[in-house]
Amino acid sequence: MTEKSEITELVRERYAAAALQLSDVSSTSCCVPTDLGNGDVFGRVLYTQGEDDEIPEEAFLASLGCGNPTAVADLHPGETVLDLGSGGGIDVLLSARRVGPTGFAYGLDITDEMLALARANAAKAEATNVEFIKGQMEAIPLADDSIDVIISNCVINLSADKNAVISEMFRVLKPSGRLGISDVVAENHLSTADRIQRGSYAGCIAGALSNQEYLDALAAAGFVDGAVDYTHEVAAEMHGAIVKAVKPGVPSDA
Repeated sequence: MTEKSEITELVRERYAAAALQLSDVSSTSCCVPTDLGNGDVFGRVLYTQGEDDEIPEEAFLASLGCGNPTAVADLHPGETVLDLGSGGGIDVLLSARRVGPTGFAYGLDITDEMLALARANAAKAEATNVEFIKGQMEAIPLADDSIDVIISNCVINLSADKNAVISEMFRVLKPSGRLGISDVVAENHLSTADRIQRGSYAGCIAGALSNQEYLDALAAAGFVDGAVDYTHEVAAEMHGAIVKAVKPGVPSDA
């Protein structure tokens, strides 16, 4: 196996195990560099009380992220949303509520166990404007110019080829489409070795881009108005962050 495929398989195994655990027992798990414990920097604590009432409890138990992308993506009725690394489905289900019956929300994940959990949560929520699809975010199985908004919650840092992910996001977004992503981001002075010392790839730490690396990658793919804003520290000199950018152009229905 190549180093990239080894990282991908490590991540898949970690989240498959988390999905099975969540399917069997009522326990929280999250994307942390130690065990499947929780805390105040990852998981369901980053969602509001009102959102707790919108979707099944099981979806919140499966929250593995470092933020709340649906709170920053400014979703509108009728929009089509894609969640990269959708896990147990929490952000897809919240997005589906926000875009309403004229909109649609896709969830993309590589893990069969997570997809099964997400589909079960969608059925409990009686959500009809959602679809969970299997695939890699480095090769998104959706058409060019088909998505209004891409969200993701602490997942892009897990990719072994982030440039491919960012290029794919640009491809599937419609002109004027936008990103509203939560991710772990390193301060610019941290080397790759520094990030590895702070945590594992599967724990969302070792693979994180720096602030400037993120901005450079977005610009190289063609995005404009890129911004990375820290929200809270998740490890020493590493932060949960909101990442935004826009694909330039005029939408075809403008």
